[in-house]
Amino acid sequence: MRILLSILLVFSFVYTHAQGIKKADKKYKRGEYEVAIERYQKKLNSPKHAAKANFKIAEAYRLSNRIKQAIPYYEEAIKKKYKDPNAYYYLAIGYKELAKYDETEKELESFLKVSKDDEMTDMAQRELSNLAELKIIMAKKNYYRVKNLDIINTSNAEYSPVYSNGELYFTSNRLSNKVYKATGTGFTDIYQAETRGARVDTTTLKKMPDLINDYNTNEGSVTFSPDGKTMVFAKGNTGKRKGAADVSLYITRFRNNSWSEPRILSISRPDSWDSSPAFSRDGRTLYFASNRPDPKAQGGIDLYSARMNSRGRFSKPQNLGTPINTPGDEMFPYVADDGKLYFSSTGHPGFGGLDIFVASRKAGEVEVENLGQPVNTSSDDFGMFLFSADRGFFTSNRPEGKGDDDIYTFVNEDPNLRTVNYFLHGLTLTHDEKDSTEILSNVRVSLVDFENNVLDEVVTDEGGNFNFRVYENENYVLMAGKEGADAQKYYVTRLDYSTVGRSIPQEELKQLVTNVTFDTLIYLEPIIIDKAIVLENIYYDFAKWDIRPDAAQELDKLVDILKDNPEISIELSSHTDSVDTESYNMRLSQRRAESAVDYIVKSGIDRSRITAKGYGESRPIARNTNPDGTDNPEGRQKNRRTEFKVTQIDATKRQKPEEEVEEKYFDEDKYFKDDDSSNNTP
Repeated sequence: MRILLSILLVFSFVYTHAQGIKKADKKYKRGEYEVAIERYQKKLNSPKHAAKANFKIAEAYRLSNRIKQAIPYYEEAIKKKYKDPNAYYYLAIGYKELAKYDETEKELESFLKVSKDDEMTDMAQRELSNLAELKIIMAKKNYYRVKNLDIINTSNAEYSPVYSNGELYFTSNRLSNKVYKATGTGFTDIYQAETRGARVDTTTLKKMPDLINDYNTNEGSVTFSPDGKTMVFAKGNTGKRKGAADVSLYITRFRNNSWSEPRILSISRPDSWDSSPAFSRDGRTLYFASNRPDPKAQGGIDLYSARMNSRGRFSKPQNLGTPINTPGDEMFPYVADDGKLYFSSTGHPGFGGLDIFVASRKAGEVEVENLGQPVNTSSDDFGMFLFSADRGFFTSNRPEGKGDDDIYTFVNEDPNLRTVNYFLHGLTLTHDEKDSTEILSNVRVSLVDFENNVLDEVVTDEGGNFNFRVYENENYVLMAGKEGADAQKYYVTRLDYSTVGRSIPQEELKQLVTNVTFDTLIYLEPIIIDKAIVLENIYYDFAKWDIRPDAAQELDKLVDILKDNPEISIELSSHTDSVDTESYNMRLSQRRAESAVDYIVKSGIDRSRITAKGYGESRPIARNTNPDGTDNPEGRQKNRRTEFKVTQIDATKRQKPEEEVEEKYFDEDKYFKDDDSSNNTP
């Protein structure tokens, strides 16, 4: 009986321990990391489960953004021979956040000896490479002066500061009495206070209305349109209200002295973490961070952009790609008045955790630079916002702060901090039946780089005006096409534009910020059936029809017209003067027309859209001889021409603008369950 009782007690002990670890695993899988940690800690003295419990506690701390607390548990898991090689990698990342760079290098090398995961191996090698660059970053002279905004900060978290219309907005869990199961901290809300620069009037500090701040969710980073009347913010979802299974972006508008009911943005994915939104300075583009499935994703969390059209609808989000995105995490984008993109990253060479970087365009290339110390530390530094060209806010959880994330202010005292903002203003025009110039409104104009990337896009106003930010020493193409019912009546037109050689030398700058505006005109000509258009400078060698290099350059322009206007079919005609016989000139002109068509087809145009026609000397547009019978060289030159005319328009083939995503609610029944475990930190 005693033997049987002992067996039953042992079985009961083993079963209880097995059930305990399974319950901890369940909480871990649900993202309730703080609860999982408590349950795993009860298994730290279990010979069978101690190694796993240490590793899982470490992972739970890491996944809830507390990797420094994870370090002793990774160390213990490795001592207990836990078999997951990732323990070495994440221990190295933890050491990096303690600025223990020698230990970081040692653990990365240990990881590389045992890793069988190609993706993780690449990340470890990248980290080693980043460490090598850190000495260069540390040696960089820096002019930033940083100060804790202690009048705002508490022992809780305050982060993502944003300035709009005399108000400072930020996110905090300072007054929350509901615990978030992932971190064991309170739920976050959005706060606001009146401020003049960094001088905050704390007597005005308050939460945003309950319509914005939901008791059951985490509200996060916020951004405003330039007029302050449109707000986009991140929001974790309970699974019981409108939203998605993870974190989504919501939009609300200020009308009749109050904010409208927030609704989920169409560009948010229900299966992804979409957060840290930021409007561009003109309000036409929204930047945000996401871990959405995407063949162009670089790994981890990437930065995306989506343009807003004149109707307030967003285009399909575009991954910002390299060199901005990396296999690490890129978050908290912010576009300053000078067009520079500030963001935080764990993937670029840095001190540890999130560092703040700035991306600048120079001669068509994007350069990414670490802001260096004291802005960056081995802790998390993120959420940059400039309220003037040389000063602003950011967030950090550096040890000398008040506890969790704190808001800091900074001043950039660089004596050479003088910037130039370059803008391009243009007008879209056309010609009427009398060939007089007139304004053409409602034209979609795209600013395209020479790699065919659309950098910006607008629709012209009633005055035909458009404006773009441009950069020094760059070449662009402006693409213009009429919108609306009259779209088929005008050619889509392209115009090359360059800022090369037009920049102001740094030594000539007198002010902190200088704005320079260039001007240009774009003509969209009406499409008229059977109206002949002469192609200038199409020359052939005497009695030949081969396409010369100079003629090829001109034919390339016609290729562009056909590509930009896929709805048109044309006749390409060749004409001669009256030298030689009429029959010879007819044959020669036909061969020249066919040769030109062959060239165009080889450039990617469907042959069915082009008809080659030689007219010989039968359709002169000038006299070949003078009235007295003498030769007229100028007239003959005009007659030796190549023309095209539109013969047909197929409106169904008109190019459509970039894909738009309608703003609408997601299907709640499809994406949500009656369960509040899906809360995630925005």
